[in-house]
Amino acid sequence: MKTMRALAALALVALVAAGCSREAKRYTIEEFLGTVSWSGGSFSHDEERLLVTSDRDGIFNAYSIPVAGGEPTQLTFSAGDNIFALSYLPGDDRFLYSSDRGGNEISHIFLQEKDGSARDLTPGEAARAVFYGWNHERTHFFYGSNARDERFMDVYIMDAADFSAKMIYLNDAGYEFGAVSNDMRYMAFSKTRTTSDRDIYLYDRSTGEVRHITPHVGEVFFAPTDFGPDSRTLRFLTDEESEFRYLKSYDIATGKTELVEKHDWDILYSYVSHGGSYRVTAVNNDAQTEIRVTETATGRAIELPGLPAGDVVSVGISPSERFMRFYASSARTERNLYVYDFASGRHRRLTDSMNPGIDTDDLVDAEVVRYESFDGLRIPAVLYRPKGATKDRRAPALVMVHGGPGGQARIGYSALRQYLVNHGYAILDVNNRGSSGYGKTFLKLDDMKHGDEDLDDCVRGAGYLASTGWVDPERIGIIGGSYGGYMVLAALAFRPETFAVGVDLFGISNWVRTLENIPPWWESFRAALYTEMGDPSVDGEYLRGISPLFHAERIVRPLMVLQGANDPRVLKVESDEIVAAARKNGVPVSYLVFEDEGHGFLKKENRIEGYRAILRFLDEHLAAPGETKS
Repeated sequence: MKTMRALAALALVALVAAGCSREAKRYTIEEFLGTVSWSGGSFSHDEERLLVTSDRDGIFNAYSIPVAGGEPTQLTFSAGDNIFALSYLPGDDRFLYSSDRGGNEISHIFLQEKDGSARDLTPGEAARAVFYGWNHERTHFFYGSNARDERFMDVYIMDAADFSAKMIYLNDAGYEFGAVSNDMRYMAFSKTRTTSDRDIYLYDRSTGEVRHITPHVGEVFFAPTDFGPDSRTLRFLTDEESEFRYLKSYDIATGKTELVEKHDWDILYSYVSHGGSYRVTAVNNDAQTEIRVTETATGRAIELPGLPAGDVVSVGISPSERFMRFYASSARTERNLYVYDFASGRHRRLTDSMNPGIDTDDLVDAEVVRYESFDGLRIPAVLYRPKGATKDRRAPALVMVHGGPGGQARIGYSALRQYLVNHGYAILDVNNRGSSGYGKTFLKLDDMKHGDEDLDDCVRGAGYLASTGWVDPERIGIIGGSYGGYMVLAALAFRPETFAVGVDLFGISNWVRTLENIPPWWESFRAALYTEMGDPSVDGEYLRGISPLFHAERIVRPLMVLQGANDPRVLKVESDEIVAAARKNGVPVSYLVFEDEGHGFLKKENRIEGYRAILRFLDEHLAAPGETKS
């Protein structure tokens, strides 16, 4: 008996060493999307409630959640277009929200009254409005609108008493809004030249002067964050003489700058609380966010003991500076909303986002890995290993490619990722060259090399998966959305034998057409996009060379395409034509179009249909013969 027990113990140790934990229960996509998404968090005037956005009813609507804890209250009841909560009004329970039509990105700002009625504060069929925030006294709010010229976002101020609006900056220069000083004298803008080269301009409303405050040589990133409480300084991010972005301060009177905060990774954002007591800084530490809170008077770091492990994001401090709200998530748990009380040093969770029917022990953690590409460059990636995948039971896998160009694969909860991994598919979420978060040199490595060197990073990602021993090298596919969708199409057209299948979510197939038809409100970014990708009027031949549509005869692997009919960034024709071209090759092609979606799928019923279809496609074309996964 002792011998039998010893053998059993040794077998268990061997299984664990091989990475084979207990079999995970399989969940449906309905169960995965039974989780609830929460975002935002505007404090009410009495700081007793938070205004948030949630898809609890299947479509994004506005909700109120008590700061002390309790059941959320639904405030808007849209059954069609998604609604995104912006802010409570300063003196009562009225609030602002944003909404567009079917994902067309022509958003307007609405006011919802106490009786539930709503009115459009920024009307105009083709006019796009973006909320910028409140003035310090919270009597007015600022917003951008392209009502005058569809290419440029002029800056407006709206009176919260009578909702009258006036333009306070005519933006023919194509600046991007940054911040307004507490005394409302100064406005800070940025001007994008390339993805790595931005400048700051300071507008003095009292004199009408626009001052260029960041003259430099070469490509350097500058972006305003906020003004000091006394309106005498402007804080900004830069990577001048550094690989990573750090925080500096500019003295408006003297023009002198000084270092405020610097880390070994990019600072994502930084701001000072309403009363000036705290500075909040978010650091992009190897695909996860680290939050630093500093007491401004002393420079002392505020200890935040007991905060939940994982990615902490969307940090906001209440106007009284008593509370801090934030969201925390991990690879296995959807993000939840928390409130931290500075006086007591305690935090409280306000939401329970995960579907209680899912045991999170059945889900998998993420692992940051690195592998060598074709030229020796080390490529960061995030790996998700299915439970039960071993050298004796090898799993199919997907190389996943983020959007952008210039996005980043990050650790955090994704229903689609966990759904596919739960059904046996390994995922390597790649940060190919050109991804953000790994220094400005890495970010620029894909310029005018798209669909080539960045694609070969993904090809090497497939090689890395095969090298694990627990992935079947013959069953590795590629999946991605937007720019990642382009990479899927490029992989199938330019490296046709590498990947067994491709799943493209609203990806570009024809760069000439896409760059000629960018949304008009992207005008300020047009030159930067042309510098990185190519100018269709000059580089047409190059762009046709990297466009999968013109090489679609080389596609020999099964392809799935998902598209939103109202997408203003990647037009539906991009997907229509690549699908038709691939079908001419006799290739199995699955095509799914959502008539009420834009660039990305927001409605739960559409995500359920789309994600279920993806798994069905993978099970048909990537699963082992005779193997049924779903």
